Amino acid sequence: MTSHQLPRPGPIGITGAAEFLPEQVLASDEVQDRVVGAAGIDLPAGMFTQLTGIRRRRVARDDEYASTLAVGAARLALARAGLRPTDIDLLIFASATRDVAEPATAHICQAELGSQAHAIDVTNACNSFINGIDIARAMLLAGRGSRALVLTGETPTRAIRWQPASVEQLRRGIAGYTFGDAGAAVVVEPVRSGGIIDIDTETRSEHWDVGGIFGGGSRHPRDLEYTYFEGDGHALRGVFEKIGTHIIDRVGERTAMAITDYAKVLVHQVTVPYLDRFVELTGVPPANLEVTVTELGNVASATLGIQLARVYDTLAAGDRVLLVGLGGGVSVMTMVWEKS
Repeated sequence: MTSHQLPRPGPIGITGAAEFLPEQVLASDEVQDRVVGAAGIDLPAGMFTQLTGIRRRRVARDDEYASTLAVGAARLALARAGLRPTDIDLLIFASATRDVAEPATAHICQAELGSQAHAIDVTNACNSFINGIDIARAMLLAGRGSRALVLTGETPTRAIRWQPASVEQLRRGIAGYTFGDAGAAVVVEPVRSGGIIDIDTETRSEHWDVGGIFGGGSRHPRDLEYTYFEGDGHALRGVFEKIGTHIIDRVGERTAMAITDYAKVLVHQVTVPYLDRFVELTGVPPANLEVTVTELGNVASATLGIQLARVYDTLAAGDRVLLVGLGGGVSVMTMVWEKS
C-alpha cells in the first residue's frame, strides 16, 4: 500500500482528454442469443440485460486493433490541447490489451502518430490507464520530459468465449460478456494551478487468479483454451468492497474533502449492480457520476478515460474530480484531479 501528498516542483495536470469508439454496436440481447445458443441452454429473453444493466456495447472490426482505438483517441486529445504529435516527449500506452506480445504497442501507436517520444507500455488490468497517468506525472516531476501522452485501446471482446461448449464454460466466462471495446487518451503536462493533487493505491495480489486471461505468457504460451477471459465476478466484487471504501476514507482525510464535495466522481464500471453498490457504500450522489456502462459495457482501462473526456468541458477551473480505479490482480487506485 502506498499513499502520499504529491511533491510540488509541479503541479502536473491533464490538459486534454478524448475518447474513440468503434462504430459497430452489439446489443446484449444479441450476445445472449449467440452464446446461450452455442451452449445449448435456454434462458429468458433479456436476461443478460436485466442482470447487468448493459443494453449494448461497441465492438471493434477485425481490422481495428487496440492501437487503432488508442491512436484515434490520441489525435483528438492532442487537438483539444492544441498540440501536435511532435510536441510530446513521453508516450505511454496503458492498457490491458495490446496488439502484439512484442514489441511494446506504444511503438505501433507512435509510428501511426508520427511522434518521436520515449515510448513505453504500462499494463495493470483495468487500472492500466490511471497507472499510466500516475507514471507520466512521476516522470515529468523527475525531469524526464515536459509533456506526456497517455493512451489506451481496449478490445476485450476478443477474449470472449463466443462458442461455449457447455454450461460450465458459459459460467466460467460469464463476466466476459459484459465487455465492450473503446479507446481513450489524455495529455499530461505542467499547469499553473490545480492538477493532480493526490494519489492512493492498495493492492491485494493474493487474489491475482480470481479473474483474467491466463494465456499468452510463459505459463500457457500457445494453449487457446487460456486465451478466453475467465473470472469469478462475485469474488472480485467482494474483494473490492472490502478495500474500496477504506482507500476513499484515506483520501478524504488527506484532502479534507467528503465524497459529496467533488464535482464528479469517475469510477470503473463493470455492471449497473456493481455501480449501484458503489453508490450505496460510498454515498456518492448519483448525479455526480458519469454513467457509461449501460451503453458501452465494461471497456476495461478505457472506462475512466472515456468518463473524463465526457465531463472535461463541463468542469470549471478549480473543480475537483475523484477517479476510482478497480483492477484485477487485485488493485484499487484513486486520483484527485483539479481542473486548471
